[in-house]
Amino acid sequence: MVHPPAALGRDYLKAFEREAGAGSLAALKNVEDSGLLNVSLPAKKDQKPPTGANSPGKKGRISYTALSNAEAGMLPPLRAPGGVREFTVEAMERPLNVAHGTIFPAWTFNGTVPGPVIRATEGETLKINFRNLTSGAHSLHFHGTHDPHFDGWEPIPAGKSTEYILNAGPAGVHPYHCHTAPISMHIAKGMFGALIVDPAAGRPPAREVTLILHGYDLGNRGRNDLFCWNGIAGYYDRYPIRVKVGELVRLYVVNMVEYDPIASFHLHARTFDVYRTGTRMTPDEHTDVVTLGQTERAVLEMRFTRKGRYMFHPHQSYMAEKGAMGWIVAI
Repeated sequence: MVHPPAALGRDYLKAFEREAGAGSLAALKNVEDSGLLNVSLPAKKDQKPPTGANSPGKKGRISYTALSNAEAGMLPPLRAPGGVREFTVEAMERPLNVAHGTIFPAWTFNGTVPGPVIRATEGETLKINFRNLTSGAHSLHFHGTHDPHFDGWEPIPAGKSTEYILNAGPAGVHPYHCHTAPISMHIAKGMFGALIVDPAAGRPPAREVTLILHGYDLGNRGRNDLFCWNGIAGYYDRYPIRVKVGELVRLYVVNMVEYDPIASFHLHARTFDVYRTGTRMTPDEHTDVVTLGQTERAVLEMRFTRKGRYMFHPHQSYMAEKGAMGWIVAI
């Protein structure tokens, strides 16, 4: 953990202002080009999962958004043709570089931890094609309201596939995860992600970021050694999220930490509106810290009225000190 981040000197704002208008993806591209981020490449559709979970496998430079699509700028989606959206989710084992060369034998959805952010508009139909490419049983369970026949608790054997049909709703942000026993181990190994359901009437335009908090149990001891937002410990401490002064910022925050029952999100020098689960269009409270139990989530909205860097982290200090510290830079 670095205060301030080593990548930011005394005139840190100038470096961000030089790329004003390029969005956060330009900053992430710089990280990719620098070679500082070396992670496993996502599997291609015809690529078999690695045979040995402890083998690092093929390495290469890819942008952070390719590793975990959670931070990609997301506009409310257009209505799907016929009101139906189809997604393919594949369970696969992949070794991932999760912190300074630390290789973690992850169990993943689509090769990343967290799994891909799935997004739809309230009332649409989701068809999720689930393929199990691993050697063990897995499943895909969504939080929210849906037909119990597609609840996702039934284990899907190795090499098999199934289809889940869900009615997108209610509006808000909902986790999904493997529900095969032992559930705690499957979640701790990386089998989780987020479903964002936009209200039928939409939300005001905003700079949007999904932040999924989770941990890594490196020794299979039932306790977390690292904590992070969106897959890489310490990432946002060194490479802050960039926003524009005055613009509406919307964070979809999800607690997927296994083994630790309570976590929180705290923002320095700024308060925010809290929409718990995001199911209501009026805020539940206005604060600078929100506490979340396991799988609880919230939509947070704020505006940064002054240039500067704003720290965020769980207020469980050991989580922050083990990788879950981050910054938002307003320019």
